[in-house]
Amino acid sequence: MVTGFVRIALAALALCGAWPAPAFAASSRPVVGETAPDFELTLIDGSKVSLADLKGQVVVLNFWATWCVPCRKELPTLDAYYAAQRQTGLKVFAITTEGSIPLYRLKALFAAMAIPSAKRIKGPYGPLEGVPTNFIIDRAGKLRYAKGGALELGSLNALLVPLLREPAPK
Repeated sequence: MVTGFVRIALAALALCGAWPAPAFAASSRPVVGETAPDFELTLIDGSKVSLADLKGQVVVLNFWATWCVPCRKELPTLDAYYAAQRQTGLKVFAITTEGSIPLYRLKALFAAMAIPSAKRIKGPYGPLEGVPTNFIIDRAGKLRYAKGGALELGSLNALLVPLLREPAPK
């Protein structure tokens, strides 16, 4: 089962060590209720995705770390949620906050996930109170959620279902 593999892979990678997430200026942080600042993700395959590319979709940026116990629970939940909801206009990106684990050691995990994985982000996004941290951007490009802490199925439904039901702006 993919979810089981993801959990095992995350548990194994937790033994690899940790380091601080990249810092960003508090004054440049995105503000809930305002237009989300643009970003550019560099995905594991080297392709790039910006917020402008995702216009009309509900976007979740998930910052995680292999050593983070709540992340190891949240990431499989997010992955399954994304797999079930992506046809409704949901895009979820898993952004690793780690730099010392070589990407080749994460390839099996990334290959098992439906969520696109990013190795880098340009823009004012990053962990808030630590990892996991999630940012949710609605179809109109407004930041609707930005908090540290793991999301569970109930909170994902409460946050995302109303946004997924909103029509995409013209």
